[in-house]
Amino acid sequence: MLKRKNVPHTVLNAKHHQQEAEIIAHAGEKGAVTIATNMAGRGTDIKLGEGVEELGGLYVLGTERHEARRIDRQLRGRCARQGDRGYSKFMISLEDDLMRKFGNSTMAKILNKTFQEGAPLDHPLLNRSIETAQKTVENQNYSIRKRLLQYDDVLNKQREIIYGIRNSVLNEESSRNTVFDLINDELDERIASLALNEETESDTELQTLCSWVTSRFPIAILPEQLKGKTPEKMRETIFAEIQAVYKIREDVEDPEALKAIEKFVLLRALDKNWQDHLTEMEDLRRSIGLRGYGQRDPLNEYKSEAYKYFDSLMGKIRNDVCLGIFRSASSLEVLQTMIARVQQKVHAHGNQIEAAADKPAAVAPEPEKKEIKLPKIETHIELPKIGRNDMVTISKNGQTQTIKFKKAEHLIREEGWLLKEWHK
Repeated sequence: MLKRKNVPHTVLNAKHHQQEAEIIAHAGEKGAVTIATNMAGRGTDIKLGEGVEELGGLYVLGTERHEARRIDRQLRGRCARQGDRGYSKFMISLEDDLMRKFGNSTMAKILNKTFQEGAPLDHPLLNRSIETAQKTVENQNYSIRKRLLQYDDVLNKQREIIYGIRNSVLNEESSRNTVFDLINDELDERIASLALNEETESDTELQTLCSWVTSRFPIAILPEQLKGKTPEKMRETIFAEIQAVYKIREDVEDPEALKAIEKFVLLRALDKNWQDHLTEMEDLRRSIGLRGYGQRDPLNEYKSEAYKYFDSLMGKIRNDVCLGIFRSASSLEVLQTMIARVQQKVHAHGNQIEAAADKPAAVAPEPEKKEIKLPKIETHIELPKIGRNDMVTISKNGQTQTIKFKKAEHLIREEGWLLKEWHK
C-alpha cells in the first residue's frame, strides 16, 4: 500500500540484526515511516529528530490487535518514552482472526446496525469485546503451557534420577559399589519374578534362575545349591560366587584399567538405554491423547505408563551391566588369562559338588547317584576387523602358526590361541 502511494519507508524485523540499529536511529526523524513487526525493536528508545516533538512526537499505528495484551502494550510503549510526546492508535476489523474466533457475535450485529459502512468503529462495547477476546486467548495459552509443563515434569523427574546416577559414576573414584548394587538389584528382581522361596519344590524355576545367572556371569551355580533357601539367601549365595570370580579379575587386570572398564560399562548402559527411553516417551506423548476418547485423563494415563517405561528402563540398564561387566577387558591377553583361571575355578567347584553327591548319607545308605553337568561359560572375545584371507600369526604354549584368519578364528575363540601378529 505504501509503495502504491509512493511513501518512502523502511521495514524493521528480527531477521536483519545489523541493519536494526541503523533503522531505529533514523526512525525518529521528521517524515520517517518505519514498518515494524511485534517482535522487532522492543525495549529500544527512538530518539526524536529536530521539530518532531513540536508536531506531536512519534505516532504508532497498529493494523490489528495481538492475541496477548502484553504485546499490544509493548507496541504502544514505543512512543512517548523518556518524557517525549507521542500517540498510538489501533485499526481493527471485525473480520480479524481475533474477533472472528473469539469475539462476541451479538456485538458485531449491534455495530453493523449502528454504524454506517466505512465509518470508523469507536465504541466502549467494542473495546470491552476486544479485551474479553484477548483474555480468552491468554487463558487458553496459559492452560496449554501449564499442561505441557505437567507432562514435562514427569520426564524431568526421571531425568534427575538417571543424571544423578551418571554424575556419581563420573565423579566417584571407583564405580565398583554401583556395579555391585545394580547386580544385587537385578538378582532380587529375577528371584522375585520367579516367585522363588524356601518352599519351592519344583526345580524348573530354580533351573531357569541358574540358566539366567550362568548366561550373564562366568560362575557354576546349580539348583541344588539354592533349594530350600529363602530369596535373600539365594541372592547372597549367587552374589558370593560372583564376587569370588570378580576377585580373580582383580588379580589379572590392572587396577586403573579395571576402574575405567567399570565406568565404561555403566555409562554405556545408561546412555544407550536413556536415548531409547526418550524416543519411547516421545512416542507415548504423541499417542496418549487418544485415551481421552475413552473418558480417561491423558495426563494420569501418561504418568502411569511413564512409570512402567522407567521401571523397564532400569531393568535394561541392570541387565546390560550384568552382561557387559565380565565381557570387557583392557586387552585380549588379560581376557584370555581371566577365562582360563575362571574355568579352573569352575571345574574345581564342580568336582567338590560331585564329591559331595557321591558321599553316602547317614540316613540313606545307598543314595542315588546324579550326573552333574557344569554350565558352559559363555565368552566373547573382541577381535579387530581382519579379512578372512589375511595371514595372521597365533601362538599357544610355545607353539606358533601363521595361517589364514578364517582358519585361525576358531582356534582363537574356542581353543585359547593368542593373536600375535596380523600380516596386512
